[in-house]
Amino acid sequence: IQIESVFDPNAISRSGATGLMQLMSPTATQYNVKERHSPRENINAGVKHLSLLIDEFDGDVALAIAAYKAGASVVKKYNGIPPYPETQAYVAKVMSLHSEYYQNRNQAE
Repeated sequence: IQIESVFDPNAISRSGATGLMQLMSPTATQYNVKERHSPRENINAGVKHLSLLIDEFDGDVALAIAAYKAGASVVKKYNGIPPYPETQAYVAKVMSLHSEYYQNRNQAE
């Protein structure tokens, strides 16, 4: 959410993705989202979609993140993170935050 929308539930991307997790219309429809700007609906759908991608890529979080950004078919086509600078930078940012959050969580325990 931090990378996708900077925590803005009203965010809209150039490509038409909206809300906190920047759902595209087909993804929102897939998860029966009625209002893409609704934080609850947007996060629920985004988390379900990300979970599906993690399963689809056998637990490889980096590939799931790449698929969230570029699409699962593109990740499969390239058999890995696509050679698109925007996608590569996105995956690096998300994985960095992922590591930071886990490190902070483990230190708090």
